[in-house]
Amino acid sequence: MKLDDIARELGLAELTSEVTGNGEAEIERGYASDLLSDVLAHAPEGGVLVTLQVHLNVIAVASHAEMAAVIFAGGRRPEDDVCAKAIAEGLALYVSPADTFDVVGRLYALGVKGNHA
Repeated sequence: MKLDDIARELGLAELTSEVTGNGEAEIERGYASDLLSDVLAHAPEGGVLVTLQVHLNVIAVASHAEMAAVIFAGGRRPEDDVCAKAIAEGLALYVSPADTFDVVGRLYALGVKGNHA
């Protein structure tokens, strides 16, 4: 499913509208973790990360793991410097008011699977 379609279906608030092209990315896999070393080791390239962490290291890790987007759960919003870094890295950021469990469940219902599905 395209990232733009996921954002619309989940009612996500887009934080990095300056990033172009990512909305067309086909998202087949996702990963949820707040432990960044775990994300580095296991997150699927081209996937979406769901996390509560909102600091700069999330952007560094998601970029290094070549993820297409990050969804911040629980209504958590990163500071402007974090969004600016994501824009510079070409990484799409979104916010959901839903908690991590609900975001992941809804992603799964849309056909986004885990790394080992």
